[in-house]
Amino acid sequence: MKLTGAKILMNVLQEEGVDTIFGYPGGAVIDIYDELVKTDITHVLVRHEQGAVHAADGYARASGKVGVCLVTSGPGATNTVTGIASAYMDSIPIVIFTGQVPTALIGNDAFQEVDIVGITRPCTKHNYLVKNAEDLARTVKEAFHIARSGRPGPVLVDIPKDVGNTVIDYLPIKDVNLRSYNPTYHPYEKQIKKVVKLVEQAERPVIFAGGGVILSKGAEALTEFARRLRIPVTTSLMGLGAFPGSDPLWLGMIGMHGTFRANMSTSKCDLLLAIGVRFDDRVTGKTDAFAAQANIVHIDIDPTSIRKNIPVSVPVVGDCRYTLEKMNHLFETKDVSDLEEKRGPWFSQIEAWKQESRMAYDQKETIKPQFVIETLYEMTRGEAIITTEVGQNQMWAAQFYHFDNPGHFITSGGLGCMGFGLPAAIGAQMARPDRMVVDIAGDGSIQMNIQELATAMQYNLPVKIVILNNGYLGMVRQWQELFYDRRYACTSMEYAPDFVKLADAFGALGLRATKPAEVEDVLKVGLASPKTAVMDFVVEKEECVYPMVPAGAPITEMLLV
Repeated sequence: MKLTGAKILMNVLQEEGVDTIFGYPGGAVIDIYDELVKTDITHVLVRHEQGAVHAADGYARASGKVGVCLVTSGPGATNTVTGIASAYMDSIPIVIFTGQVPTALIGNDAFQEVDIVGITRPCTKHNYLVKNAEDLARTVKEAFHIARSGRPGPVLVDIPKDVGNTVIDYLPIKDVNLRSYNPTYHPYEKQIKKVVKLVEQAERPVIFAGGGVILSKGAEALTEFARRLRIPVTTSLMGLGAFPGSDPLWLGMIGMHGTFRANMSTSKCDLLLAIGVRFDDRVTGKTDAFAAQANIVHIDIDPTSIRKNIPVSVPVVGDCRYTLEKMNHLFETKDVSDLEEKRGPWFSQIEAWKQESRMAYDQKETIKPQFVIETLYEMTRGEAIITTEVGQNQMWAAQFYHFDNPGHFITSGGLGCMGFGLPAAIGAQMARPDRMVVDIAGDGSIQMNIQELATAMQYNLPVKIVILNNGYLGMVRQWQELFYDRRYACTSMEYAPDFVKLADAFGALGLRATKPAEVEDVLKVGLASPKTAVMDFVVEKEECVYPMVPAGAPITEMLLV
């Protein structure tokens, strides 16, 4: 049958199971939009293209599917770059469709022309410029396959305007076969046996899990493995939710703002099982002091991540879930009843570290941000999907909201992108209308993409925004306090909008708390509202996130107060 490129694109998207697209129209994609409205795919009109990518990112994490966004050429395309870079750093499967000038004008500095393929090459898993309508269907199929397989990531498809309106004979494509791209899902048996032997011998083991466990849907297998073998678990920021935060084996998050017991346990263990992690510098601190006493096993589907930052004893290339399931199967026939007694001294030491330094704060006359997060956790019973902006708000959310389930903590981990949380919450709410979605924000970060309140209102999304308003760019201010003699260079937010009035201007519910006694009531009203709610909590202005490991120091050298 003869179809236009735009119609072919819609057909392939429906074949791929796409039900939601986040986007912003323009001249180069007008033909695609004309076909889009004829389908049953829901289009969410964002107010900025960066918001479209973050929303697709949040949708992907909350749904487990590939997120999709569609924007026009030129500035529409360049506005996506920050969101693409964030998804790339966190290995999130999204496909970004950008419009392009007609093929005959490419390279002529045409109106709204930009080389988005060249611009995004360093921050996409792969990208394409479709030069012929005949190649469009296969290209889109390949894009989805690459985005979701192996180590996931963003894939960009740039579509010239004439490719969208050219009529060609269309034959549906069934299979995608990329001979040069074959991720290794199943680990080598020999390597697994080495890991099993080390686990049996270890007296002070620790599991360090990352976002790869969640992306591979391996959280259940990880929990089974840790509980069967009595191994305590820590995770990176991206791994929160991969292991239940309420489990007795939980150590808390590791790294710069990790718990004392997690950092000490990792530093003193004799076996570190690193699963689906990349050993980010915010985790390791001084690399030559990281887990210096341990045999390190590194399990990851991406072979380029192994030994990239930290030397390891046993590398295992494979999907995290498949690898954990394989190890669980091997241990099913083994007697591990003696492990509890064998590791008794290790658990006693971990408990001593826990008692030595707990996550604590002193709630007095002004609202402490930690108190807001703890109250939110208690009121939602830990069942909400939490997105965050970036900075102190992000770290307090990680420390004081406890995650028992994967996909319930959505944050910009690798890039640390301010403005992420609100559009990501919109995407997550579209993916999970049955769940409460809360964006924990700072008064600085929320202003980066606050225009997306209009998107939330247009689509009747009951997203909740909790603003920890301290009048500063808080994390930078904290560094200035600790390391720059309190010279607060350009970090005071001397002017900010009245967030309650701003919420009202958008048609949302606006609430404010200025005293500790008001926190619970504001949360109760805001969380119960059937529409978007903005809750402004005026918190202690110079509160710091602790523990904190100074940059470049070993993770054992923590500032605790």
